[in-house]
Amino acid sequence: MSGGAILVVDDEPDIRRLVQEILEDEGYAITTAENARAARLAYDTRRPDLVLLDIWMPDTDGITLLKEWSHDRSLSIPVIMMSGHGTVETAVEAIRLGAYDFIEKPLTTAKLLITVEHALQAARLIQENLSLKHHSETVGTPVGKSKAMKRLRETIERIAAHDTWVLITGEPGSGKEVAARYLHSHSARRDRPFVEMNLAAIPAQNMAVQLFGSESDETITPGVFEQAAGGTLFLDQIGDLDLVTQSRLLNVLEEKRFLRVGGKTPVTLDVRMLAATNQDLAALVAGKRFREDLYYRLNVVPLAVPALREHREDVPELVSFYVDWMVEKERLPYRRFTTGALNLLRNHGWPGNIRELKNLVQRVLILSHGEEVTETDVAAALGAQKITVSAEAIPAPLFGLPLRDARDQFEKAYLEYHLKRTGGNVAEVAEIVGMERTHLYRKLKGLGIDIKGVKEG
Repeated sequence: MSGGAILVVDDEPDIRRLVQEILEDEGYAITTAENARAARLAYDTRRPDLVLLDIWMPDTDGITLLKEWSHDRSLSIPVIMMSGHGTVETAVEAIRLGAYDFIEKPLTTAKLLITVEHALQAARLIQENLSLKHHSETVGTPVGKSKAMKRLRETIERIAAHDTWVLITGEPGSGKEVAARYLHSHSARRDRPFVEMNLAAIPAQNMAVQLFGSESDETITPGVFEQAAGGTLFLDQIGDLDLVTQSRLLNVLEEKRFLRVGGKTPVTLDVRMLAATNQDLAALVAGKRFREDLYYRLNVVPLAVPALREHREDVPELVSFYVDWMVEKERLPYRRFTTGALNLLRNHGWPGNIRELKNLVQRVLILSHGEEVTETDVAAALGAQKITVSAEAIPAPLFGLPLRDARDQFEKAYLEYHLKRTGGNVAEVAEIVGMERTHLYRKLKGLGIDIKGVKEG
């Protein structure tokens, strides 16, 4: 990859040409603009990694442009101000408004290069700190020595070498996000942002703004496509995307550019897109709920993440990994799982996959006593005691209903019970009943359960 994309804004052609030649010799990709209008267009079309901005220009001065762009701190784009009539007051004002540094004309090659290098390094450090903070809360490598997991890692590493779109499939909790992060970390974009978005958690009316950003007056709010510029965008639960946004997304992937909501200037697309789903997209296509052309566009390279029951031999290693994780991240006490406990876990069906295992490890570390986690502790955590319900215990009117209606009534009563017991804590209920939170929200809505009403009740 190049040293970075730099926008040079100056009304003097000789200055623009000189700066462009110096920086291109160092491997930077340069775009130039002779006035504020051209600068705005270049900035909005493709976000640069750094801006060199002249203060004194005939139409709109650089300080005004700096103020317009100062809200855009989320993208960590450093701005270096340039002036041939610099004063201490002007420099201080520029720094106060968010400029990285201030350099005076006539420019010297050494001063220019070292300031640009330091500014880009500072921006990268900010991005890396944000990334490291998030990585400290997530797993970045698929864990396991089984053939299935070795094959998965090898496949990801091969795919990562090619800048293609990838569709990641797998059951809920199987580790699709981990696979996406591992792919990003082995790609040429590894030093650029990794941005993830769970589409199931975004209301349809807000989807376009979240994806593509918005523009009103002189205020620009970047969406995830811009936040991931130069890096990787991971769109989880792609099967939950509404048909209108599917059409817009398809157009973006084909045109390689997009418009912000309310915007008029196209923005160049520069991301590697990874999409994930636990649904059968082919079935959704057959049912006219997912666009066939978008499906084939996304599914350039398919990547299937195996369910945990398909590599149960990795359970002891996963348990060890998450024990260490909980001790370090959650400050929970270290406890050793006995051979009997691990055997019981290895023979479990794991309907909730690795997420279920992680939650179980956390639960037993909190609730168990002593230095060991025994088979009894694990059995209790798994709810190993089966509950037998006789027909006499079921209200008679339910037997007169169709199966679906009877099931809905039971599920409603079951979920309302757990909501009341947890004080309306949906996250806790999701863990208890073994569902993803987003799926639980949809289930509650479908059954007509008012979370707030249950909580207040």
